[in-house]
Amino acid sequence: MVSSSSSKFGRGFFINISHLVTKFSLPPDRAWMGAQDYFSDLIIPAQFKGTDIEELIGILRQQIMWHQAGGPMDKEQYNEVKRTLNRLLITLDKQAGITDPDIGRYHD
Repeated sequence: MVSSSSSKFGRGFFINISHLVTKFSLPPDRAWMGAQDYFSDLIIPAQFKGTDIEELIGILRQQIMWHQAGGPMDKEQYNEVKRTLNRLLITLDKQAGITDPDIGRYHD
């Protein structure tokens, strides 16, 4: 199903988060380019407003939008974004009722 007004980088919440996870599974030198575009049509669902999920999205937005690609902090900031994405995924699973979500040791 395609919307009459399709989005260039994805519209929604889980769609955009999954695009960011995919983007940040690339090496740091390739992950940053265009990452901020996934916030253009990111929609935080009403049930997540005022929760840790909204706060983590704010942190993630700040980490990505304020980043200047090609700088000396690329790798360090890349790792911070990955940690925030992992925290977001754990929090989403907990919100969905999973009591013991685990990101896995190969995704730290």
